[in-house]
Amino acid sequence: MSALPDSHQPMLFDEAPATAPVQGKQPSYIHDHRQRLRARFMAGGADAMPDYELLELVLFRAIPRRDVKPVARALMDRFGDFNRVITAPEPRLRDISGVGDAVVVELKIVQAAAQRMARAKVLQKHILSSWDALLEYCQITMAHRETEQFRVLYLDRKNLLIADEEQGKGTVDHVPVYPREVAKRALELNASALILVHNHPSGDPTPSAADIDMTHQIESACDALGLTLHDHLIIGKSRELSLRSEGFI
Repeated sequence: MSALPDSHQPMLFDEAPATAPVQGKQPSYIHDHRQRLRARFMAGGADAMPDYELLELVLFRAIPRRDVKPVARALMDRFGDFNRVITAPEPRLRDISGVGDAVVVELKIVQAAAQRMARAKVLQKHILSSWDALLEYCQITMAHRETEQFRVLYLDRKNLLIADEEQGKGTVDHVPVYPREVAKRALELNASALILVHNHPSGDPTPSAADIDMTHQIESACDALGLTLHDHLIIGKSRELSLRSEGFI
């Protein structure tokens, strides 16, 4: 994203209409509405607010002088809930009228913060005793992606997470995975065990025949090198599936 000329800086990217005054106070009804929402948030927290109002709070910084309610409603109508809005791909966000650079940046900051907080709960933690936190992290990071992503969580001898690495990106229903590279990377990190994770953009975490076959190939490579494959998690839109729990490992 290139910087705008200094003369354009007060416009705050493309969020304000060209005919709108750049300087001046907010209309009183907008100011009062924002004050009420902020007060309710501080008094009751996020649980006291529906998704579209929480989204309005995020949009306040990006759209300082206009009513953000129409944009928040349009985003909710398109994507369904707060989580899906902040994780939506940038091109799809820009399809919404009123969404420009400033809105995209604010939404992606919230997404990054949520992912970083969830990751902090599992990094350098005993994964097998922090399983719920791990599932939450995987859901936040991968559940709403529109293409498949394959990640490997590498663990040390005490089952502490030492690395979380993306091994590949793919299409809506396929991602290339190379078992030899997964095992090779484990040796480079001096890992003793690993957990495989990938998402199903369809929302259904039921494993395909290719998922099961790939898991068995990686398991064989791990066995040959003395590594432990704890599990392969498939992340859907609202739930996840463990191939170990299903008896495939």
